[in-house]
Amino acid sequence: MAKKKESGTDLTRKIRPALTPEAEENQCIHLAMQRAKEQLMDGTASSQVIVHFLKLGSSKEKIEKEILERQKELITAKTDQIHSTKQTGDLYADAARALSTYQGQSDDEEFYD
Repeated sequence: MAKKKESGTDLTRKIRPALTPEAEENQCIHLAMQRAKEQLMDGTASSQVIVHFLKLGSSKEKIEKEILERQKELITAKTDQIHSTKQTGDLYADAARALSTYQGQSDDEEFYD
C-alpha cells in the first residue's frame, strides 16, 4: 500500500534553530508564507490574506517597489560619491605634502605663498 503523504502544516517537524535574530525572523516569514499558501490553495484563506496578496500583485505595488529599488541605488551612489570625494581630498593632501617635502620643507613647517 502507498505511504500516506504527510501534511506540510505539521509543525512538529524539526526546524534547525536560528543562530541570529535575522535568521529567526526569516524562518517566521517563511512559515507564515507557507501557511498563507496552504490556506489560499485549500480555500480557507481569510479576506486579509487574500487582499494582501492581491495588493502584492497590483501594478501600483510593482511601481512602488521599483521606486524603492531606484531610491536604494541613488543612496548607494551618493554614499560612493562621498567616499570618493574624501579619497580625492586625501590624495590632494598627500600631493601637497609631497610637493612641500620636494621643495625642501620639513613635515612640521607650514608652507605659505
